[in-house]
Amino acid sequence: MEQSSTAVLIGGAAGRHIELPGATGNRHGLIAGATGTGKTITLQILAEGWSRLGVPVFAADIKGDLSGLAAPARPHAKIDQRIAAIGISDYMPRDTPVAFWDLFGDKGLPMRVTISEMGPLLLARLLDLNDTQTGVLYCAFGVADDHGMLLLDLKDLRAMLSWVGENAKELTFEYGNISRASVGAIQRRLMQLEAQGAEAIFGEPALDINDLMRCDADGRGVVNILDATVLVQRSPDLYACFLLWLLSELFEELPEQGDADRPRFVLFFDEAHLLFDRAPRALLEKIEQVVRLIRSKGVGVYFVTQSPADIPEDVLGQLGMKVQHALRAFTPRERKTVKVVADSFRPNPAVDAASLVTELGTGEALVSVLATDGTPTPVEHVLVRPPESRIGPLNDDERRALLGGSALHDKYARAVDRHSAFEALAERARAREAQREQSPPPAARRAPPAERPAPRRSNRQSAGEAMLKSTLRSIGSSLGRQIVRGLLGSIFGGRRR
Repeated sequence: MEQSSTAVLIGGAAGRHIELPGATGNRHGLIAGATGTGKTITLQILAEGWSRLGVPVFAADIKGDLSGLAAPARPHAKIDQRIAAIGISDYMPRDTPVAFWDLFGDKGLPMRVTISEMGPLLLARLLDLNDTQTGVLYCAFGVADDHGMLLLDLKDLRAMLSWVGENAKELTFEYGNISRASVGAIQRRLMQLEAQGAEAIFGEPALDINDLMRCDADGRGVVNILDATVLVQRSPDLYACFLLWLLSELFEELPEQGDADRPRFVLFFDEAHLLFDRAPRALLEKIEQVVRLIRSKGVGVYFVTQSPADIPEDVLGQLGMKVQHALRAFTPRERKTVKVVADSFRPNPAVDAASLVTELGTGEALVSVLATDGTPTPVEHVLVRPPESRIGPLNDDERRALLGGSALHDKYARAVDRHSAFEALAERARAREAQREQSPPPAARRAPPAERPAPRRSNRQSAGEAMLKSTLRSIGSSLGRQIVRGLLGSIFGGRRR
């Protein structure tokens, strides 16, 4: 049996193919299961399937295995057995067009976002700020907007916070109470973020989402692979906030699509629980709203996690496709989760979901998809099809060859540092300093120079000036940045936010 040209083949069950209709691909999905049960392979075959249908894909790669999408599958007896068992007549080892990305720029093109684009809500989540500190952060953004100053990178935000703290008394009447203690707390969190390497992530050229939505010359959707192997270990909060920013950016920028035979774009978020852990209620409500509404833009979102319990109920209820790999049930809580998972599927008299979910082998799953009429299909016990691309990662030479040939290399490889809040505030500081040097104190102007020396001008600096000058010195050179990161890493490195 050949694979459909209007649907994504997931696998086989009871002598027939189980497919995800392209027309319901924007109704989102869930891939769940314990470690080692086959979630990554399921993600890989779905990404392949969407690419074959001409749908661009974004996938966060936590373990580094997804790079194998760029190479054809290697012959293997187990693959041949699975193809025969499912009954696939047109299986063909072949590669998938990919683009490699990396927030740190090491294993892919840099993915940057400006501070202004990230916005105060996500930054407050990233910095783990309390309500008072969040209010001060919103104030800093408001002041920057009102004064026409761009917040592009971390040094822009630090300089703006310093200026806000220095002028807190004057700004309070227009923007509300501004606590210098809160400003200091935010600055410390920003230094901690810099110690994690986030300095390279905020800035320009910022990511253009249209560069994620490309097809190759054969009409296949490009699979954009974000290497997150280091990112999740170094800063899981930064990983979560970047993905949430990407989701909100797509929602804001893309036009309505209406009914279509396939999505415009598909995203896979691995380790999905990180998006929701410790998120304040206001942010959770925004996430739930975006997930609900973004399907009208033709975007499908697929969450990959160990347990459906990792996903908030309001989000879980919006996921039309469910691929459930094996769950473990050793504790009362885990047994309760198994029952909830089994009950969440539309019943099938031929499938005992509650028993099977703990007995599934690697590469097997319980699957339900959303039919074209909008109703969930009964649960099926499915053998997941083998990928047509390589299982496992590319080697370093293969990755470098693909990265060097990227059409986007010249656009994103080099960072750009244009005039923004940091430079504007530095110019103000220098202008004030020059004015003071040119204007001697009033007492000096009255006294005859020959008879009485002018009083020495005080060298004391305000707290804001000191912070701003310190920022200028420490960020002015790459050596300064390395020293700052080294010192802060020793202070904050052992503390996980």
